[in-house]
Amino acid sequence: MLDMFSLKGRVALVTGSSQGLGWAMAEALAGAGAHIVLNARNAAKCEERRKDLEAKGQSASVAAFDVTDLAQITKAVADIDRAHGRLDILVNNAGIVTRNLLHDVTEEQWSSVLDTDLTACFRLAREASRIMVRHNWGRIINISSVMGVIARPSIAPYVASKAGVHGLTRALAVELASKGVTVNCIGPGFYPGAQNEVVRRDKTFYDWVSNRAPAGRWGDPAELGGAVIYFASPASSFCTGQVLMVDGGMTISL
Repeated sequence: MLDMFSLKGRVALVTGSSQGLGWAMAEALAGAGAHIVLNARNAAKCEERRKDLEAKGQSASVAAFDVTDLAQITKAVADIDRAHGRLDILVNNAGIVTRNLLHDVTEEQWSSVLDTDLTACFRLAREASRIMVRHNWGRIINISSVMGVIARPSIAPYVASKAGVHGLTRALAVELASKGVTVNCIGPGFYPGAQNEVVRRDKTFYDWVSNRAPAGRWGDPAELGGAVIYFASPASSFCTGQVLMVDGGMTISL
């Protein structure tokens, strides 16, 4: 039974995987047997993570590129194909958030968040799926947020982009299912990370989030491991177009 969760022999690209949730998911996929292609703009950080995985006897390489740069995306995916002859799993995790109330959101802020959190997912899925379709097998896993279905003030571009990721997931799923490629989405709740460090230091907000979720706490990044392995593995072969919220119950609680 556990064989259906094995990723032995698979190649997985995880964007934004030098830290935070991306790193936690990369670790989980590596532990299940996948070769991990680590990505971030900072090659040195990725190299440190590669050494961390290899120290545990796991397999990894580095593809440092900016997910908002189409030329870099195209080259990186082609390089992975040349090096490994395949790209089985894509985890679209890289993302940013800016905080400004509506009347103060600049055009640059709007564009930068949408480019990173939504357009990059589309572009990477388009390029990676070309390889997946060739093998009639692939897994695209988009990382969204509870903000794809609920909202808070001051992060309108982020909320819009994450809702867009849900729509993109469904659209790609119906197009690629007949070609052996599934497309699913994970919606994390509140987890500690660099993006929310500012608000996390506010004890009132931190406690409010903890109390808002029925689980009564923030998540541990390692708790995303089971979800990403499921969506990446043969275990989810008949599951596509779905959004799995891993949020301690936040989005189903009144």
